[in-house]
Amino acid sequence: MTSTLPAAGRSPVRRLAGTLHRHSRLRLSLLLTAPLLWLAVLYLGSLAVLFVSAFWTTDSFTSEVVKVWSTDNFRELFTTPVFRQVVLRSVGVALAVTALCAVIAFPVAFYTARVARPRWRPLLVVAILTPLWASYLVKVYAWRLILSQGGLADWLLRPFGLSGPGFGLTAAIIALTYLWLPYMILPIHTALEQLPADLLDASADLGAGAGRTFRSVVLPMVLPSVAAGSVFTFSLSLGDYITVQIVGGRTQLIGNVVYSNIELNLPMAAALGTVPVVVIVVYLLAMRRTGALSSL
Repeated sequence: MTSTLPAAGRSPVRRLAGTLHRHSRLRLSLLLTAPLLWLAVLYLGSLAVLFVSAFWTTDSFTSEVVKVWSTDNFRELFTTPVFRQVVLRSVGVALAVTALCAVIAFPVAFYTARVARPRWRPLLVVAILTPLWASYLVKVYAWRLILSQGGLADWLLRPFGLSGPGFGLTAAIIALTYLWLPYMILPIHTALEQLPADLLDASADLGAGAGRTFRSVVLPMVLPSVAAGSVFTFSLSLGDYITVQIVGGRTQLIGNVVYSNIELNLPMAAALGTVPVVVIVVYLLAMRRTGALSSL
């Protein structure tokens, strides 16, 4: 039964509830205010502080930060060969990890989405997600044991006259590929699962072979999902430093150089920290053209 109490006789809570019920935009604004404020203050605010501090300098004698506007850090960043090599190496590692994840993820996702029996598919997806539940450090140190001298990799390759990669750039790429592979498998699995079977049947009826069907039907429809997965694998690999620190040997990437400069030269560390942000923004703008962001 509808209440007949006048508006003046209702409690403040009921009047507020009625107002929010009548004004959907006001209700939405109140719901989004807290998370947007959190995002603006903590995330965007920290990025702003990072960018501003990159233009400060450091006293060479006391190592104290001098809050004087200067572009010396960025000039040194772009003119010093070591820094250029670190940036290019970091981008190359991120691209290599992304490419390996895509190559490995596609057949796995195709099996889980199109080949496996329907009752097994949820279990296979859970199996793919299971590594994400384990500790990041546990997984990296497990790879350290596998790739170490006399480890599992050496034991498996010794009968063929080969040895494991040891610690270095190759080991870092292998470990990062393992860490971020589920983020590539899941969007491809979803895209393949939603792929209409009628299209594949129609392609076969028109005389197209498996390769032609893959190039002309499957790949164009799955490519946005591959690009969506690459957003995760590329950005996570570009900013990682713990894996490189544990299995990378003497390899230096952006994250490691930033970490080593935090206490010695904070403005230079901030300038280096802006590089992944800029690279990822450019990468996102490129992926936006493929429709990847709508697939996230």
